[in-house]
Amino acid sequence: MPLAKKKGSTRKKKPAPVIEGKPPEHPQGRSTGNLELIHRLRTYAGRPRAFNSATDLLYECGNYLHWVENNPLWEEKAFAYQGDVSVHSVAKMRAATLSGMCIYIGISMDTWELYRKDPKFSGVIKMVEEAVREQKFTGASADLLNANIIARDLGLADKSEQSGPNGGPIETNLNINVSFGKKR
Repeated sequence: MPLAKKKGSTRKKKPAPVIEGKPPEHPQGRSTGNLELIHRLRTYAGRPRAFNSATDLLYECGNYLHWVENNPLWEEKAFAYQGDVSVHSVAKMRAATLSGMCIYIGISMDTWELYRKDPKFSGVIKMVEEAVREQKFTGASADLLNANIIARDLGLADKSEQSGPNGGPIETNLNINVSFGKKR
């Protein structure tokens, strides 16, 4: 059942106090001053950055990598020994991912891409991406992670594309010479 709409409030709003030299304050915290003054007072456009320095970003990414290492995935496995079956939890390596890291540090992948383009952060971004890649590659090499999935993720999967010249279709020429009769 839809909620009934409330009728307009009968309470009158008080006008915002005017202090000389400053724009008036909106009763709900919004600015009502003239736009020129607002633009002069504002030091940045948009939402403030999640990380002000590359060191802060590196610290949080390091925390994520430690979290991945200290929080493995758990698998329930059945073991049989002399006719007795028991079920035990077995720790499995958790793969570090860039999307998982972005969730952990509280930013989107789009924001990660913006940090990658910023020269102030690009060195840290490259280092963190290589650390994630190395963790996956090492885990797959040691059979701790599914090698096929990791190879595809890292772009290492065997790919063979069959095509002709300039990416066109493959051309096949079949010449059959048939002759009847005696050979001279």
